[in-house]
Amino acid sequence: AVTIEDRVQGAVTVKNEEIDDLVLLRSDGTPTYMLAVVVDDHDMGVTHVIRGDDHLNNAFRQLPIYRAMGWPEPIYAHIPLIHGPDGAKLSKRHGAVGIEAYRDEMGILPEAFDNYLLRLGWGHGDDEIISREQAVEWFDLSGVGKSPSRFDLKKLENLNGHYIREADDARLAQLAADRLGHDLPTGGLDLLTRAMPVLKPRAANLNELAEGSNFLFSQRPLAMDDAAASLLQGESSSILVNVHAELDALAEWDTEALEGAVRRVAEARGVKLGQVAQPLRAALTGRKTSPGIFDVLDLLGRDESLGRIADRMAS
Repeated sequence: AVTIEDRVQGAVTVKNEEIDDLVLLRSDGTPTYMLAVVVDDHDMGVTHVIRGDDHLNNAFRQLPIYRAMGWPEPIYAHIPLIHGPDGAKLSKRHGAVGIEAYRDEMGILPEAFDNYLLRLGWGHGDDEIISREQAVEWFDLSGVGKSPSRFDLKKLENLNGHYIREADDARLAQLAADRLGHDLPTGGLDLLTRAMPVLKPRAANLNELAEGSNFLFSQRPLAMDDAAASLLQGESSSILVNVHAELDALAEWDTEALEGAVRRVAEARGVKLGQVAQPLRAALTGRKTSPGIFDVLDLLGRDESLGRIADRMAS
């Protein structure tokens, strides 16, 4: 029998009669994989063979070659495979793609992807957020689990959201700008950078971050989506007239002054703040959802904000 002391699977024993009589050389004298991989690993000084547990059976074919040659045996560690949400081995039918697609198409930050893959098969106590530096310091094969983990895109996006919130604003602004599909106007990147503190808490990926910033660069008159259009019915036009007048009279254009102006409109009309903020949000962004309305006004600036409100008043 052959016994392998695997660093992940523990002691695994296979009887010799269960190991097939493998071919080492083809008829033309070229070596097969089983021989070549052993010779190559030995010549390259490989000390640890860490691979998927679907290769565990190969270890029992390769280890006798090491022993027959009198070469030092490598340390084996066969890690469990990643499974899909249904518990089956991850495959194309689960939408499994190359890592470039997670970055380029799905907007996942590299550090979030590293962290998520690390935690799929390895643990360090209750730590969930693990930086690359911590991973290098803490990693040990003893922390690798024996059971396969399930790839959960929602958990990956939740983790990605954390890393987006922690990321440098200038870096995120450039990543978002690259996804907008159009060139930024003069000063656009600076504006996008300034907007990041209110945009990034709402985004689970870079696509959502870019989409959430579109209102900053929309051309007047804004196109309204259906949800925004529904907010511009009834008394919304007269509300916008009142808001426009209050905002136009402001000496200072900052979030404190802007909030005061909008609240005065709500109080004068005897309605809740949301009943003023919602049509105002629709007029300013063309959408039903956005960052806080006072932040939106501040980012757009006086002239653009008043112009967008006036466009809706006229329509």
